Amino acid sequence: MFSVDVRSRLDSDVKQIELEAWIENQLPLLLEQNSAIAFEGAELLGCRPLGIRVSEKSFTLIPSNGHIKMNKGLDNAAVVVDMDEISFSDLVQDIQTPQSLATAKVIDLPLRDHFRFLKWWPVIRAIIDGRPVHKPGDIDFVEQDGSPLDLNRSFTLEDSNKDISWFLSQTGFLHLEGWWSQDLMHEIYTDIDNSIKKYQRGDGRSWWAKTKDGKDHCVRLQYFQEHSETVKKLLNDEKNKRIASLPGDGHTLEWNGSNQQNVIEALVKPIGIVEGISDLPWHKDCSLGRHSYDCSSITVGISVTGADDKSGQLAVVAGSHRANLQPNFIHPYLDLPVVALPTKTGDVTVHLSCTLHMSHPPIERERRVMYTSFSLPNKSEKVGVDRISKVREEAYMKVSQAPAK
Repeated sequence: MFSVDVRSRLDSDVKQIELEAWIENQLPLLLEQNSAIAFEGAELLGCRPLGIRVSEKSFTLIPSNGHIKMNKGLDNAAVVVDMDEISFSDLVQDIQTPQSLATAKVIDLPLRDHFRFLKWWPVIRAIIDGRPVHKPGDIDFVEQDGSPLDLNRSFTLEDSNKDISWFLSQTGFLHLEGWWSQDLMHEIYTDIDNSIKKYQRGDGRSWWAKTKDGKDHCVRLQYFQEHSETVKKLLNDEKNKRIASLPGDGHTLEWNGSNQQNVIEALVKPIGIVEGISDLPWHKDCSLGRHSYDCSSITVGISVTGADDKSGQLAVVAGSHRANLQPNFIHPYLDLPVVALPTKTGDVTVHLSCTLHMSHPPIERERRVMYTSFSLPNKSEKVGVDRISKVREEAYMKVSQAPAK
């Protein structure tokens, strides 16, 4: 098996950053070690001087002459980010990201400055973690024998775990054909119909969006195992557990069998959303934080209905899980291939938590899909999960997706 565990931090090591000591002592040391590789990324991304102000302290990071230098104060900063000490500590330790802080309105920047800050995120990680920003040509895709890898390959139940695991480690995604029977999916389709009326906007167990006709739709049915005995059996099925076992890293469902855990969500994707979120744009699942503590977890999409370019199919950026790059949106320089994942009823898509992916808004037919996930083993309490979860669950009320074209 081929590991996808890229964790580099432990929750037990997290502590509140002492602001003055970090700026005066730790940051200069990190820049001495890593500013050259960070500069390469800043130059590639077109990063302009970034000013950060926390309480009464401020500094500016400036790409200059092959290095990133740090100046006290905010002179020459092209964008200035204000934040509190807890948020700054979270940012330094990779608990939260610029995107999560912006979505939560902890930082409030004009749109142009927001995108400038997002550009800096992989550069900041290069400074702190020593991980170079992705450059064109860094990643290739090969079979186990060294021959070119077919990125459009799909797998079935008859394929070996070793072959499937290798493909996942190389690309960050899978298309598993015919994993579940169509009859089983038809049962679940009916369960979705029967349970939608049990959800209400604002119940803390669902997401909602409005279509252009003004109708309010429940688009994400959380804790869905509560409403489907068929889904409970599916979650415990050996075919589901087989997916978790593919990398050999000990991934588990983290479910005790109760209805009080949000272990699986059923998504209904209507046509013509104009308010709220049903179809997420390009992002990594770790785009809100905790990449270095949790990645890579495994997200599994179970196609209750098929999906194609007219009905909301998933798309991924192959190899993006191996790259330090912006976890939201696709920068024009990115050379990694975009792969569409059309599915039939009963197929499964798999993507890693740090694989860039998106779902196309349906334009001809509604799509139905369920998502569940497998996590890496972690014995410590996960720091900051409450803050990240709050950002995620409030997103559909604060942000609206772009209308389908």
